[in-house]
Amino acid sequence: MKKDIHPEYRTVVFKDVSDGAQFLTKSTVTSKETVTWEDGNDYPLVKVDISSASHPFFTGKQKFVDAAGRVEKFNRKFAGGYFSKK
Repeated sequence: MKKDIHPEYRTVVFKDVSDGAQFLTKSTVTSKETVTWEDGNDYPLVKVDISSASHPFFTGKQKFVDAAGRVEKFNRKFAGGYFSKK
């Protein structure tokens, strides 16, 4: 392998923000946040919206997640006769 062209491969913690599950794994992703893991070491923390702990395919439960308020934004944008005939 060539030197100094590959990103650093290190241990990081991924946290599922929808249910709080945390996973310790290796990745090249960067993060400014850190968290102390069960072994007492500090690791970079990467927050994800959904993981295998909260995904309907793996849990068998359907859950509606509207993190960005997309439904409300759509209703505000198209409310009040936007599609009415002129």
